[in-house]
Amino acid sequence: MSKVQRIAILVLILLAIIFPIISQNDYFIHVMTLSFIWMIGVYGLNLLAGYTGYLSLAHAGFFAIGAYSLGLLTVKAEMNFWPALLLSLVITGVIGFFVGLISLRTKEHFFAIYTLCVGYIIYLVIDKWDSLTEGVRGLIGIPAPANIGPLSFETLQSHYYLVLFFLLLVVLIMYRIVHSLSGRTYIAIRNSEDLAQTIGISTMKNKLTVFVISTVIAGLSGALYASFVRFIGPDIGSIAIVFDFLTYLLVGGIGTLSGPIVGTILIVVLSQRLQFLQDYRMLVFGPVLTLLIIFYPRGIVGAVVSWTQKRKASVHQPIIRAKKLPEEQVKEG
Repeated sequence: MSKVQRIAILVLILLAIIFPIISQNDYFIHVMTLSFIWMIGVYGLNLLAGYTGYLSLAHAGFFAIGAYSLGLLTVKAEMNFWPALLLSLVITGVIGFFVGLISLRTKEHFFAIYTLCVGYIIYLVIDKWDSLTEGVRGLIGIPAPANIGPLSFETLQSHYYLVLFFLLLVVLIMYRIVHSLSGRTYIAIRNSEDLAQTIGISTMKNKLTVFVISTVIAGLSGALYASFVRFIGPDIGSIAIVFDFLTYLLVGGIGTLSGPIVGTILIVVLSQRLQFLQDYRMLVFGPVLTLLIIFYPRGIVGAVVSWTQKRKASVHQPIIRAKKLPEEQVKEG
């Protein structure tokens, strides 16, 4: 990581920290907190789809599992928030493990279709199992995070900083994974799974590992959403949530570390600006997203990275040619 990139990251973190102080507007703080929660979910999808090439359409289901696990443990089992949060991640990971064991035996569009079906089954279970999930009535009265010593999370600003902490933690974990040997293994599987197998990589083991990690991150996003909104219904597991995640990821840049942040912020800001077109927003986003996929398949961040690499190559190329020129002249002589 270059010095400029480190400075940019520190500036962004500082802006995120001082945002509630500068804004002094509860609505904007509320929207930004929700944006941070969506970013965490998008990072889970990006780890799987962006770095191994497996597009999961079940992540709204795992988002809902995390949310309902936390809600049921705190409301019906009356468990303390922090053990409930940890247990909700374990539940999401275990379910993700068994789903991954079966789904990862398929590839490409078969995998996407299978996970789409899994996501819909999760949605139906939540919607129809009234005795456990309260069905369409939803789960009400989910408590705020419990105090940690003098730290309280009852206010909007304190919850904003709690979600920001988890977002930064997820980004750090993603950075460590992507820049590790495991991350390079996932990229090798994405580039050519057959070639990865020939060089001795256990593709199934690595795919299952990254699938479970991505579902746990999605579950964390759902649990934070439940504790922030305090009310959840079956709609949080609907296919619409998956397409929102995909939109954020594709616009920002699939397979990039900053793509989920850029895409989520951009779409959320545009959605707020176009609230008067709320019923017709897909008429605006649909063509824009289509054009973006056609001309910039790696999203905004991917396009910027490609442009930067081409610019560096064009700068270095004349230097290389200038160094080679005397040798060529000597040979000609």
